[in-house]
Amino acid sequence: MSNAYVAGVDMVKFVKPGQQKSYREMASAAILGAIQEAGIDSSLIEQAYGGYIYGDSTCAQHAVYDAFMTGIPVINVNNNCSSGSTALFLARQAVESGAIECALAFGFEEMQPGALGSHWDDRESPFNNFMQVLDDSEYPDAPLALRCFGAAGHHYMKTYGAEADLFAKVAVKTRNHAIVNPFALFSNPLSVEEVMAAPALYLGYLTRLMCCPPTCGAGAAVICSESFAKRHNVQGKVEIVAQAMATDTPVTWDDPMKLVGADMTRRAAESVFEQSGIGVNEVDVVELHDCFTTNEVITYEGLGLCGEGEATAFVDAGDNTYGGKFVVNPSGGLMSKGHPIGATGLAQCYELVNQLRGSAEQRQVPNAKIGLQHNLGLGGAAVVTMYRSA
Repeated sequence: MSNAYVAGVDMVKFVKPGQQKSYREMASAAILGAIQEAGIDSSLIEQAYGGYIYGDSTCAQHAVYDAFMTGIPVINVNNNCSSGSTALFLARQAVESGAIECALAFGFEEMQPGALGSHWDDRESPFNNFMQVLDDSEYPDAPLALRCFGAAGHHYMKTYGAEADLFAKVAVKTRNHAIVNPFALFSNPLSVEEVMAAPALYLGYLTRLMCCPPTCGAGAAVICSESFAKRHNVQGKVEIVAQAMATDTPVTWDDPMKLVGADMTRRAAESVFEQSGIGVNEVDVVELHDCFTTNEVITYEGLGLCGEGEATAFVDAGDNTYGGKFVVNPSGGLMSKGHPIGATGLAQCYELVNQLRGSAEQRQVPNAKIGLQHNLGLGGAAVVTMYRSA
């Protein structure tokens, strides 16, 4: 069994709800772009996995059919905010197992304005247990994601004595990265004062500029075996060295940080480091799931970028940006591109592949060889992927 490779990637620029093309058009454009970049014919793709959460069944087929119709298996993937990386996980697994040699992973979303909500309020919610934990801790009611990640940030501050400006500093860093990314939706620089003065959305500390907005978009990646890449003269391939998905265990209910995936992230990251034999200090560039800057802070520690409770020192030392230990979210992350749920995992893949090829232009991390991706979905699933320049 050999590792899988990313042969081609593409994405469309994310846009605000109401400004998008149809999901079919966005997804098919990303699919065709990834295939073209891989330099192969669509007839060579043996399976396709399409991630999204807002749409009827077989939306993935509808998107693929606009790009090509070759009769291959098309699998619709829904794993909340980690749907895109779950599609990538399945494509990588199919190739790595030897079942097939070439697969397509893609993700897309047409979002609606405002906070995320359920479209199925006539039945039991998968988040009932999550809400019970927050009810028991007397966290005030709010839309699901805002309440969960707001409570997690509050718990972090209470546990480690951190101040709210920690989350503002992360927002400023991320926006600084976005300034030179043509795919960023928000690219104006921010100051800590601006972030702190923005309207507070939860518990008086979590402001609008610490939260990513809903956007619409799509991304895609062609995944292949090493032998396939050699036979078809695939140029610029990037190796998927290791990948792991973790879901919840009973410790999820212990506190608000674990509720939003801190333990899932830790377990998935530990598995990836063990599989690869590569240590965290060998990682050059990271794309992580910063749906809220509170989650970026919690994820620093979950991935092992810094020790438990050490995020304030990590951020103040500049170890999350150019010139520090790691460059975290050189793309500007979800905070600057927004979060079209199914597309996010593939957009992260797009960024890391370009970083490891040395083709990230002004946002290029010098001599980047190892990239680490983290995509998180409440409910829950955390997918961590390690890439290496080939």
